[in-house]
Amino acid sequence: MAYALELAAERNLDLVEVAPGADPPVVRIMDYGKFMYQKQKRERVARSQQKQVEVKEIRLRPKTDDHHLSFKIRDARRWLEDGMKVKVRVRFRGREIQYPDIAREMLDKIWAELQDVAELEKPPSMEGSTMLMILSPLSESNKKK
Repeated sequence: MAYALELAAERNLDLVEVAPGADPPVVRIMDYGKFMYQKQKRERVARSQQKQVEVKEIRLRPKTDDHHLSFKIRDARRWLEDGMKVKVRVRFRGREIQYPDIAREMLDKIWAELQDVAELEKPPSMEGSTMLMILSPLSESNKKK
């Protein structure tokens, strides 16, 4: 270890412990500042190349008629084809909450119409005074089937 410290000092570099748990400990002679800079640079590039998944939301009510529902489904289809997730929310007001089966039928109908372009990420469930379902675009493996 002392020999490694001398070598590092001669070359104006740092002695960095790579694997402290190993027997004997593994060390490396390097410019630690340059190493950290390059690591941050790689992380920054990786972050910028990540694909951000956008989540769009469709809000409905139990009384929403079929015509309105059809163009909401058309919007959801377009978003799913563009690679976005779609959150479908049915909001209840007043006594409508006593009939969650109406909302579940509506969400099942939407799911049935979008099965060719979407997979069910989160099945319909009650969250407070809303019923929520999340659809995500088909993965590449499911598109081929």
